[in-house]
Amino acid sequence: MTKTLQMSRILNSETIYDGPIFGVRRDKVLEPGGLETTREVITHPGSVVVLPLLPDGRILLIRQYRHATRRYLWELVAGRIDKGESPKQAAARELAEETGYRASRFSTFLDVFPSPGFLEERMWVLLAEGTTLGKAAPEDDEKITAKAFSLAHCDSMIRRGKIRDAKTIAGVLYFLRYLTATRKTGRSGKQTGTAHRKRARR
Repeated sequence: MTKTLQMSRILNSETIYDGPIFGVRRDKVLEPGGLETTREVITHPGSVVVLPLLPDGRILLIRQYRHATRRYLWELVAGRIDKGESPKQAAARELAEETGYRASRFSTFLDVFPSPGFLEERMWVLLAEGTTLGKAAPEDDEKITAKAFSLAHCDSMIRRGKIRDAKTIAGVLYFLRYLTATRKTGRSGKQTGTAHRKRARR
């Protein structure tokens, strides 16, 4: 018989901050072990990360300034899910806004909690295929450079510390490790998968 895991019980909850991007809530909780304590939680509607796979097998990354880090970062396309949107709808919107690309197929390959110690955010990572280029429409505060890289070059950028964004590292490495070896995308895709399997055996 499978033992039922206990959950914490919220005794009292107070909204500390409610902003346009996220909020902060203070919960008085009774933990599964019986401890009564206070937890401060950042509320968030959820987000999507998009790995755009171009027809030639390259991955599209974007580079933008991130004030919190005081630096420019290479990242996958990403953004929060607006009210009423599904992850696929949000992914299509963010991809078009930030890069101009459209995709005929979106499929979720990762579903994670990026920082579960204090953040409610749930993050869906989607593969975008059947991509075609259109006109980008970034928000006023988004100054974005988009550039395509080969799978091998993305792997090298992560290994050399040129990609510092955690969600991008997770998405790209998962794609390289678990998806490229099984994809049937023609000659270049088969070579990528074979090369990756050889690296994994070493």
